[in-house]
Amino acid sequence: MARSLRPLGLVVFAALVACEGASPSPSDAQASTPARQSPLPAPDPSPEAINRSRRTAITEAVARVAPSVVTVQTERLQRAAASPFDLFFGTRSGSQISSGIGSGFIVREDGVIVTNAHVVSGASKVQIAMRDGTIHPATLIGEDELNDLAVLKIEAKGLPTAPLGTSRGLLIGEWVIAIGNPYGFLLGNSEPSVTAGVVSGVGRNLTGRGDGPGVYVDMIQTDASINPGNSGGPLITAAGEVVGVNSSIYTPTGGSVGLGFSIPIDRARRVTEDLLAHGSVRRPWIGVKVQQTGASAGRGTLNAGAIIETIVPASPAADAGLRTGDVIIQSRDRTIRNAYDWEAELLDLRVGETAPLVVRRSGRETRVSVRVKDLPEVGAEKVAVMRELELVTLTPTIRAERSVQSERGAVVYKVTERVEQALGLRVGDVIIQINRTPVTDANQAARVLEYSSGRGAIRMFFERNGTIYSTDFRIS
Repeated sequence: MARSLRPLGLVVFAALVACEGASPSPSDAQASTPARQSPLPAPDPSPEAINRSRRTAITEAVARVAPSVVTVQTERLQRAAASPFDLFFGTRSGSQISSGIGSGFIVREDGVIVTNAHVVSGASKVQIAMRDGTIHPATLIGEDELNDLAVLKIEAKGLPTAPLGTSRGLLIGEWVIAIGNPYGFLLGNSEPSVTAGVVSGVGRNLTGRGDGPGVYVDMIQTDASINPGNSGGPLITAAGEVVGVNSSIYTPTGGSVGLGFSIPIDRARRVTEDLLAHGSVRRPWIGVKVQQTGASAGRGTLNAGAIIETIVPASPAADAGLRTGDVIIQSRDRTIRNAYDWEAELLDLRVGETAPLVVRRSGRETRVSVRVKDLPEVGAEKVAVMRELELVTLTPTIRAERSVQSERGAVVYKVTERVEQALGLRVGDVIIQINRTPVTDANQAARVLEYSSGRGAIRMFFERNGTIYSTDFRIS
């Protein structure tokens, strides 16, 4: 039989009504006499008591981390279209300086600072404004556009540092605080701003565009407001430990709508260590390509694991016995639900370690250990061209990894921003011909470009994503 719950106050009232009209015995009267209660203590109105009540876990966490939060100020030199005044005075083009602003936080007392790559990308000048308003010139140690992280260095000692926690084991619904400098100094001073919210989700994969470029995987989602200028600031827990680097917002309006995303601090720590040790990030690679999951895929596809589509010959995956059609369902302690989870795992692996995988093959689960290596081009010999380009020879392994159609060529490993803008070349492009000369390797490409310097127009052919493009330029 179903029972209904009633408020406790109604039960007491019913008992009192049942006693009306009865002549209680002395013992009953004595028992029904309410006990005398001592009055509640009056609140302490002293300033000390009020101050104690104002302090919470959030205020304590902010006090612990805020001294390490800085403002990142950038300047970029951009080419400006010729104005009517330029044409009148006979000039055809010009340049202008645009300024940008973001946030960062100090991770080493000797001035090492973590921020977003998109905050400093393309900057000709970077300065750091401390909490007290002091300005320091900053040097870019390195940046990793894939992870949207960058490391800066200022010349200072004994600086306050942010306590780094771990992004593993975050609880959905636990308090988190975003600290940064939205809109920079438009708010009137150099004190960082604080917004609080909860962890809305973990392991989020973004296929739409946020503040930064590219696709973000395995992100921390929070409803703590993240606004323009917050990029690069820390996301901290109520314990005062950094668990993420605020990176992007997902918004149809351009402002915060409660969908903020942070890069897990465990990944940021690995990238920072690589940049400090090597000046670049070692890119974990095992030599598999998995079927991509579309943003509109059905729920079943999003939980089908990462299906291996191709395996690069002579790669760690091939050596470990992985096969085309195997489905990766676990790597270390991470469950692999789809291709995005696998991409997130690759970002967290370390070169040189052995990754224990669980794959589903013909309906059975199989355990495979794979040795993690650098991307093939990372270990290849680099050929510098006039300090503007770094090329590596296209090898069968690189060709298979990048799905290059051309059999021979020189892969663009690094390119300066100036050359990228002038020639349209990008990292990963494969130079296959210069004028009438087919390119066989990186050294030959360098020789032909140096020989062509000062000899007139040059036409270069290169492959990108299976399509052949050409660009015309001169080297003076």
